[in-house]
Amino acid sequence: MNTFIKITTSCLLVISLNATAQVKQQNIPRVDQMPNLPQPLKIIDYKKLALDFDKTVYDFNAKGKYWPMVWMDDSQKNFPQTVVGLYTAVADVRQGPDHNNGMFHEALATMGATLGATLVGIDKNQPNLNYVGMLKNYFNKETNWNIMMNNTCPEVALLGGGYGRDWWYDVYPNLLFFAVYDKYPNEPGFTEIARSIADKFYEADVILNGNYDYSYFDYNKMTPMTNHICTQPDAAAGHAWVLYMAYKKFGDAKYLKGAKSALAALQSQSKNPTYEVLMPFGAYLAARINAEEGAKYDTNKMLDWTFDGTPICREGWGALVGNWNGYDISGTFGSTVDHGGYGFLMNTYDAAWPLVPMVRYDQSYATAIGKWMLNAANASRFFYPQYIPKEHQTIPELAEVTKGVIGYEGIIKQSSYKEYENLKGPVAQGDGPLWVLGENPKESQFSVYGSGHVGIFGSIIRATNVTGILQLDLLATDFFSDKAYPSYLYYNPYTANKTVTIKTEKGKKVDLYNTVSGNFVARNVTSSVKINISALSSAVIICVPSNGKVTYEGQKMLVDGIVVDYKFHQKK
Repeated sequence: MNTFIKITTSCLLVISLNATAQVKQQNIPRVDQMPNLPQPLKIIDYKKLALDFDKTVYDFNAKGKYWPMVWMDDSQKNFPQTVVGLYTAVADVRQGPDHNNGMFHEALATMGATLGATLVGIDKNQPNLNYVGMLKNYFNKETNWNIMMNNTCPEVALLGGGYGRDWWYDVYPNLLFFAVYDKYPNEPGFTEIARSIADKFYEADVILNGNYDYSYFDYNKMTPMTNHICTQPDAAAGHAWVLYMAYKKFGDAKYLKGAKSALAALQSQSKNPTYEVLMPFGAYLAARINAEEGAKYDTNKMLDWTFDGTPICREGWGALVGNWNGYDISGTFGSTVDHGGYGFLMNTYDAAWPLVPMVRYDQSYATAIGKWMLNAANASRFFYPQYIPKEHQTIPELAEVTKGVIGYEGIIKQSSYKEYENLKGPVAQGDGPLWVLGENPKESQFSVYGSGHVGIFGSIIRATNVTGILQLDLLATDFFSDKAYPSYLYYNPYTANKTVTIKTEKGKKVDLYNTVSGNFVARNVTSSVKINISALSSAVIICVPSNGKVTYEGQKMLVDGIVVDYKFHQKK
């Protein structure tokens, strides 16, 4: 790949350089099946959507049928404070201040919405409503589990999914918590909670001793359990991610040992162990530990498991691929087999959290991840009623209730509801009415919990001057990372070269390093950069201080002591 760079500085100096690619790009077979340039192409402003979601949904005085979407729960479970409740789906009859003593709300919703808002720049620690501190109540100390869980107490847990019987539901809130903790390190009580979670996960990994073939783990009795729910060996990915974050935060070597042990247990699986949302975190962590610690985990294997839809127990779970009646839906995550394919909003948003920053640690996946992310960003607008034609929705006549910020839970090839089975796919719908048959209204197809995670996309994705070429921020969701310079992924989906303009931070003089080509491609930039990216290729641009001191540590290339390239190979 040849990359031609033209740099325009404040002095109108123009320089051109050629760089020859050194890092061979690796394929992800499932991504190879996705279109290079999905159609119809439109990338919505996910950051604005995230800002609007927070402003609209966290309005306790909101007017309209089924509004407001938030209420206060004063049951004071686990901690003596009143906390916010957020609906899982619009008008879910199990929830709200007048049902189940106001106690039924899910960490997947409130933690996800808190993290999403924070990622796009909103401080959720407000003077009178500290939404960050409220998350402590999901730390189940009254049950002696002493980890974050999806509900605050067992009294309401059986009303919904997960809680003490379905492993991913018990593990994932802890990933969400650690992400929030990274953004609010001084929140009172968070450090103690983070330590407790890491200790529990470490002790569990020791007990499991490489065998994660269980339905869940009882963190009170410290015993692995099986029941009617699928065994979920990919819980090891969640354990490993949390433990490595704890290691980066606290420096305790036992957490690194536990992270490696859990990751080894995941890698040892002979069949795809994917269950819900955790596998991408295994792929990310494999790449990161390989880069930072010199390990040799099989990132390819975990990426294939993430995408390819081949798990046995959770049949077909992975990335969807296809064009349904003229609409490319590739890149969404969910079931590849349910009614022809059923992609979910939360799963799609959350896959970007680990997969995009993974490219920092292994740029050989830049083109594959860039291509997937373009497809996912394009297709994810179809979850929202304002962005998909009415004839492709189950309840377009009720869309006003979403106020433009809440999407359907999923998109499916053929509706799973008999009354809508004649609609042509993609069909935007949700499972809410099935959760409480005969009671949850049709509007419960609109997913508050999934929509709250929009800030993940909102923090990562920016448009460039070329439609279809995105700027993806590799640091936005790279939690507990070492110090790093601004890092961006660009993927050109066209069969011709395209010139992309990159604006650099004003008042700073930077050099640009491309980890894909393995060299500096611009020096002393003070204004903007025009990059001509070759057809169907990618660039990972790191903005480093001009004239910084370059040093090397093994495969790592550093500038002023900060790693810029984890896979540097000097020219021979």
